[in-house]
Amino acid sequence: MKKSTIPLIKHVTTFLEYIEVEKGLSPITSRNYFNFLKVFIDWLRDQNLSDLKPHELTDKHIWDYRLYLSHKKDGAQYLKKTTQSYYLRAIRQLLNYFADKDIDSMPSEKIKLPKLTDKDKQIKFLKFNQIEHLMSMPDLSEVSGLRDRAILEVLFSTGMRVSELTSLNLKQFDIAGILNGKIKDMELSIAGKGGKVRTIYFSDNCIKNLIAYLKIRQNDLLTPLFVNYSRNAGDKGERRLSTRAVETLVKKYTTMAGLPVDATPHTLRHSYATDLLEQGADLRSVQELLGHSSVATTQIYTHVTNTRLRDVYKKFHSK
Repeated sequence: MKKSTIPLIKHVTTFLEYIEVEKGLSPITSRNYFNFLKVFIDWLRDQNLSDLKPHELTDKHIWDYRLYLSHKKDGAQYLKKTTQSYYLRAIRQLLNYFADKDIDSMPSEKIKLPKLTDKDKQIKFLKFNQIEHLMSMPDLSEVSGLRDRAILEVLFSTGMRVSELTSLNLKQFDIAGILNGKIKDMELSIAGKGGKVRTIYFSDNCIKNLIAYLKIRQNDLLTPLFVNYSRNAGDKGERRLSTRAVETLVKKYTTMAGLPVDATPHTLRHSYATDLLEQGADLRSVQELLGHSSVATTQIYTHVTNTRLRDVYKKFHSK
């Protein structure tokens, strides 16, 4: 192992290049890592540790940073333990990068994550009647409303991540076949996290709303499936709708619908998985449909599987 003479914070750029080129992670994932590490970098600067070298990072530094995260606020609320874990995992990955490049630093396993309670692990999801109410919010007399309804339908119908949705391009679809009604069962192969390829499926209702949106898209030459119609989008470029814009529109329609859940695009992904399990799908199938590398990740949906086990117990166990 060699001791680097370059400060830790100046290794971040090469780390981000490393995870994209050598690890095959998407630019969106790379940007997320940057955002998480930026908080750590800003903290180091505030502590007058800008010149800290990788081998000089200690358990005490990490402990003090964990204390900082535990007192950090996101708006009016303190950071959730799950969110704190994301920030710490980013440092773990940076330390793994140092190890891979034979740069002396503390082992990544020394970064302990906050212990999560069952309450911390609870996920937000919408019931089917709430989903239907949410879908009715966009104004279908407007171009943006037709787009927004199609976005909501695609998110719930396919369980796509928001980054996967905003990456969709028109050329991935048989537009003529869709508009002519020749395509009844539509499916698509997409690359998710880590380049993992999976097949997603579109429901009949989703296809119907995509058709309504595509009818207003067939004469333009823009690349993305979902276009930004905002005045601030400008006339140049591909006008691709950003993940932030999709998050904003989901929040807007959630508020309009008066739903008790502060929904995000990921809430619709959770709702998709929950609905599948409630309808009888097995956990392994849902794992594949979501694109999870491990079934352990899919087991966050125990709120559904536990309920089904209770029903089985009541139905079949002798009194």
